[in-house]
Amino acid sequence: MALTVLGVAYPLAPVGQGAVGGAEQVLSHMDRALVAAGHRSLVVACEGSEVAGTLLPVPLPRGELDEAAKRAAQARHAAAIADALDRFPVDVVHLHGIDFMAYLPPPGVPVLATLHLPPAWYPEETWRIARPDTWLNPVSDSQRRRCPPVPNLLAAVPNGVPVDRLDWRGRKAGFAAALGRVCPEKGFEHAVEAAERAEVPLLLAGRVYPYRAHLDYFDRVLRPRLSRRVRFLGPLGFTPKRRLMGMARAVLIPSLCEETSSLTAMEAAACGTPVVAFRHGALPEVVEHGLTGFVVDDAAAMADAIHAAAALDPDACRARARARFSLDSMAARYLELYGTLAARRTPSLRAGEEAVPRLQARGG
Repeated sequence: MALTVLGVAYPLAPVGQGAVGGAEQVLSHMDRALVAAGHRSLVVACEGSEVAGTLLPVPLPRGELDEAAKRAAQARHAAAIADALDRFPVDVVHLHGIDFMAYLPPPGVPVLATLHLPPAWYPEETWRIARPDTWLNPVSDSQRRRCPPVPNLLAAVPNGVPVDRLDWRGRKAGFAAALGRVCPEKGFEHAVEAAERAEVPLLLAGRVYPYRAHLDYFDRVLRPRLSRRVRFLGPLGFTPKRRLMGMARAVLIPSLCEETSSLTAMEAAACGTPVVAFRHGALPEVVEHGLTGFVVDDAAAMADAIHAAAALDPDACRARARARFSLDSMAARYLELYGTLAARRTPSLRAGEEAVPRLQARGG
């Protein structure tokens, strides 16, 4: 049965080939997977996004992204979702933003909210949703263990990446790389310290969103440490990102938060490049210590691991990525979940609670 799925992005970040955040990349992958499988994909996202299905664009705020701008963007998102539900026969709504409670649609169509970020970052009302047919899914077992044991929490659907497209067979260079959103919790300054200790060049890539805390972090913490050996490349599209990761001797992930997954680590492994990551959240689940990289506790150990990474086998990294991080596997699980939710439209939260064990069994 062909489905119509309404994917809803975080209001302040575009989706498409140049997406930086994991939530935006997963939404983009599922948009393409839905279209490829013959389903209808509708996407509510900010202007400038690129989708395979039908984009329902929402204006992007200009200037600094303060609280007023966030609230206005959330209101526009709520209006766009309501309009989409009026215009289209939507079977499932799939929400990806951390602020999804601000534009949760009224009862009716089943809703799936993927939890891309640490559970502690979500507002308290996330864990006591009264809306029927509203389901939460984490993206790793590590994240699920940190979630409150609420009845609408499903099994984890692990993230995936396009491993075949990422396969890199070119030469390695002498630099290390670090990629992602440029913000305090990503700890890029520790990657700089590790690269300086290891005496290797470092290439940083990512987007600085116009939040005051992110701008201040870049200007006060990172910019003063840029040099001929520590360069900032800005945001990269798929092809230059693949080249950067493929040529790097190691990809560094010095995250300071409890990461729920790591698309960067998965992509690096698919390129045949070891990852050196801090021991936070799901990173020890994604990075296989001594095989696809190293899990360390500080910048000094990261520096040592940059050199040790040269002894790891790129083919082993690629093989583990194919076995563990398949985009097809992630897409298949979400498509099955969409079908299950669409078929189980329940009139009350009580009926929905009774369906949880069966949904969990289907999810994994």
